[in-house]
Amino acid sequence: MTSRTPAVALGTWAWGDSGEVGDGYFGSRLTASGLREVVEKAQSNGFTLWDTAVVYGMGHSEEVLAQALKGFSRTEYQLSTKFTPQLAGDGDDPVADMLEQSLDRLGTDYLDLYWIHNPADVARWTPLLIPLLRRGRIKHVGVSNHTMEEIALADRILGEAGFRVEAVQNHYSLLYRSSERAGILEHCRAHDVRFFSYMVLEQGALTGRYSPAHPLPEGSGRAAVYNGILPRLQALIERMGAIGADRGAPAADVATAWAIAKGTTPIIGVTKAAHIDGLVRARGIELADEEIAELETLADVADVDTRGSWEHDM
Repeated sequence: MTSRTPAVALGTWAWGDSGEVGDGYFGSRLTASGLREVVEKAQSNGFTLWDTAVVYGMGHSEEVLAQALKGFSRTEYQLSTKFTPQLAGDGDDPVADMLEQSLDRLGTDYLDLYWIHNPADVARWTPLLIPLLRRGRIKHVGVSNHTMEEIALADRILGEAGFRVEAVQNHYSLLYRSSERAGILEHCRAHDVRFFSYMVLEQGALTGRYSPAHPLPEGSGRAAVYNGILPRLQALIERMGAIGADRGAPAADVATAWAIAKGTTPIIGVTKAAHIDGLVRARGIELADEEIAELETLADVADVDTRGSWEHDM
């Protein structure tokens, strides 16, 4: 990965929603003009790395993102999408097939960053990335939701051809620091591998917008996961809010600033232009070591497990 990689990457998981209530994870009501506004504001503020995946609305997110980026030069932004083993077809080369479909939806002939979305079979899928790297269809390879052993195996396979794993993307937040405890962050620092943290805001639970009195929207997938633990998060969220108030920023920006301070590149979902303002603020917040330690202690005391159903233990 290059020094051009922004401090924060932009997530488009919710862009895969159709906008119909109950259809898609977030039930987001998104419009082409609204997302275009998001893109223009992001690009003008230096947030130029867009992260998507086939599984976000089964290609819908990729198509919507391509539309929103129309008119920008391909050199002005970076695209990141994923090969998901569970969706692999039965052709001779399922990785190349899925990549070509993504490139078509994204309206480009190369990807800046291509991920193996999860470690279903590292030895089977990783070698198929090598010809795509050689042909320049993908510039860099990342692995997502992989353990230390799986990262090392993927790196060994790519290394035999003169390439390497250049990025790791795992769930990492104040509430879920398994990648840190497993030594993955340290490995990434030592080997110049960029670590992308996703679910930094725990799907809204760490934004300060929700509390036991104001829970996440009933009936949503997020509500089922987080509403029951909101009471245990209050002390942490209040401290994040106080730290943010000193800097003219809400709790959500502090959660993002924490992920940056830990040496990671957070992937933050953006569906409104105002979300970009928060990223600008977060990029400018420097947390003191004591503040970081205090937040982590409060998170540990909350003692919640927010591991996703798709994740295995790191």
